[in-house]
Amino acid sequence: MLNPIAGEIFHIDKPLEMTSFLAVKKVRNLLCRKLGMRRMHVGHAGTLDPLASGVLIVCTGRKTKQIDTLQAGIKEYIAWIRLGETTPSFDMETEVDASYPWEHITRELIEATLQEKFTGTIEQVPPAFSACKVDGKPAYKLARKGRDVTIRPKTLVIDEIELLECNLPQEPTITVRVVCSKGTYIRALARDIGEALDSGAHLYGLRRTRVGDIRVEDCESLDHLLDRLSNEKYVPVEQALEELLEQERIANRERAAAEKAARKNAKDKNDSNV
Repeated sequence: MLNPIAGEIFHIDKPLEMTSFLAVKKVRNLLCRKLGMRRMHVGHAGTLDPLASGVLIVCTGRKTKQIDTLQAGIKEYIAWIRLGETTPSFDMETEVDASYPWEHITRELIEATLQEKFTGTIEQVPPAFSACKVDGKPAYKLARKGRDVTIRPKTLVIDEIELLECNLPQEPTITVRVVCSKGTYIRALARDIGEALDSGAHLYGLRRTRVGDIRVEDCESLDHLLDRLSNEKYVPVEQALEELLEQERIANRERAAAEKAARKNAKDKNDSNV
């Protein structure tokens, strides 16, 4: 039986054109309905943009306390990048705003640039169309109003970056695999790659294939998860709450015993020094 109150962790292959918030909301609403609860703690370990698919880890109940640890895991992405064009959001959320030459770019130049400039520790300025806070407000809210947004660079680590496919010279598109640290914006990486190639670039597709040890092959579709949760059996709410209370009692007794032992050891040590 599932015990969402004590905590469950679900691995979802988030579909395109859905926000991470909506995916979490769908899970929360179903669980609340099944358990007859008005509210429940449900959260995700790392946002995926609506125009990205792939691994989204969703935690419930007490397992939401593990979110910081889970989202700190190394991420892996497959990114589809179009060279020679930029957009304000660095992806296809906004229209192309400028075009640049790309005919000088070769596969060899791309591979050398990726290894020399985008491997190891790098500095990255997050997109204006992001949740980064500017004067206490999400940057994207200001950017969508046409406001100028200044965001400080962040230090990131790119563990691996690999050119998987290059369609030049027939078409200015490339496919890149990226293994990186928490907080990396692949949209901004596409922008920076375009600039490093003396051109422009934006993201036209993104798939997160790994978070920590969880790979996309380990995930289920959101529809499959919701269908499964609709037919699962659950630990009754009263039982789940009582079990949590008993766990807290045990933890408190163990904590009190450890503190008592520590005080006794300290006193014995002081007495032996007299």
